[in-house]
Amino acid sequence: MAQSVASIALHGGAGPDPSKNYDKHEAHLRELARDAHKRLLDGESAMDAIVWAVKQLEDSGLYIAGRGSSPNANGEYELDASLMDGFTRRAGAVAAMRGFRSPVEAARAVMRETPHVMLVGAGAEEFARAQGLERVDDPADYYKPASDKKLATGELGHGTVGAVAMDAEGHLAAATSTGGVINKMPGRVGDSPVIGAGTWADKRVAVSCTGQGEFFMRAAAAADVSARIRYGGQDVEEATLGALQDMKRQGGDGGMIAIDGRGRVVMPFSSSGLKRACVHKDGRVESGVF
Repeated sequence: MAQSVASIALHGGAGPDPSKNYDKHEAHLRELARDAHKRLLDGESAMDAIVWAVKQLEDSGLYIAGRGSSPNANGEYELDASLMDGFTRRAGAVAAMRGFRSPVEAARAVMRETPHVMLVGAGAEEFARAQGLERVDDPADYYKPASDKKLATGELGHGTVGAVAMDAEGHLAAATSTGGVINKMPGRVGDSPVIGAGTWADKRVAVSCTGQGEFFMRAAAAADVSARIRYGGQDVEEATLGALQDMKRQGGDGGMIAIDGRGRVVMPFSSSGLKRACVHKDGRVESGVF
């Protein structure tokens, strides 16, 4: 098999239920990973590839993000997303945004069209409207919750989708999107739109996290991976496992996907599983759930 200089990894959320079958999710992730990798080989940038992939994950309705999001305690859909370009360190994010189809597309518009990193709530919605982004006019007709699990308000569940990639130029990028905790308090924001907590990319590594967001925020988990590589001399596998262990000591669990500056992919998790797929730089495809 010919060597490539591009690699990509995708996730569809941590903490799957061991009693359920996720063959459809795994097959979907594998197909998307292959398609996104081909785009990279055809010269697409890491940023373009991950935005395309995350939009497909949002649109699928299979995950707790985009169309598959579940409502908050008031029955409203508040969505979050972020992305980061490793070469420039530019980033964009939206949080608690209602009424738009693709949060990751809105996050990219924030990065491209404003001097800011994050817009939230009504401000994010006004901006997305001005950008002409596709709206969701009737939530009842659009959202198909990926989970019917009922949680008490404050009980932390798992969701989220994400992508990380290294393109043919060796540039890294990461993106994460979520519908948030099921039955969450209105206005609750987790790690997914927070640069350094749920998403990070620089010249060393690109990371997207999933799991109990409050714990990832307290650990600054995504940026911690880069710090462990830069200051601790760890490789990407040691760094991601160490970041997850630090978060787990606080009582949280979850997983992350990461690619380092040499294109090495890792997909560790400390939860029951992680819906995941990747294409390594040698073209080898890997996927799994548990």
